[in-house]
Amino acid sequence: MNAPTGAELEKLRAQAQQEHRDLRARVARLGAGEIDLILRKARSHYAWTDKPVDDALLHEIFEIMINGATSMNTCPARIVFVKSAEGKERLAQALKPANQPKMMGAPVTAIIAHDLDFWKNLPFLFPHEDRRHLFEGKAEHIAQTAFRNGTLQGAYFMIAARALGLDVGAMSGFSNQIVDATFFAGTSLRSNFLCNLGYADESALFQKLPRFEFQDVCSFA
Repeated sequence: MNAPTGAELEKLRAQAQQEHRDLRARVARLGAGEIDLILRKARSHYAWTDKPVDDALLHEIFEIMINGATSMNTCPARIVFVKSAEGKERLAQALKPANQPKMMGAPVTAIIAHDLDFWKNLPFLFPHEDRRHLFEGKAEHIAQTAFRNGTLQGAYFMIAARALGLDVGAMSGFSNQIVDATFFAGTSLRSNFLCNLGYADESALFQKLPRFEFQDVCSFA
């Protein structure tokens, strides 16, 4: 893919700038209800109804998530949607016993992973200049970049799912090594965390746990 230059580049830049101005004019900020839905009043869920999650909704989540910012547009996140009984049984082997029923009861469990070969796609994702040399042969830098930006994309994924009316329950009580050996053997993918998706059974909720106040964890410099 060739990067635009000259007049074509200037036209594309002007279009992007105007699109942003138009968006800000149309939507200055989200309302209180929308913010409550995606973060402020949102909860992590552990029990689920049997209402299925349509594949079209998973596609829509991805289409929202993939537009979130990543360093140099690296987009290292990769997702496996575990829906089948066979897939659930395989995944269950990696989970701590207490987490197995949470996953087995969810209509969908997303394995949020990242691709250590993400940098090989930079000519497509970042066509302005070839920056593969910044990563080639630099395993630690590759791993840090993939993990950091893949984690960002995992957070975008959760917010997008909530924005579309789904409930989520992220989990880290599992063996990454077993997940990688089971689902990603022989590939450049590595698992990060799991995220259950569906329509929650609220009867399993308890009170929301405390959060810090601004002055407890924020400062100015």
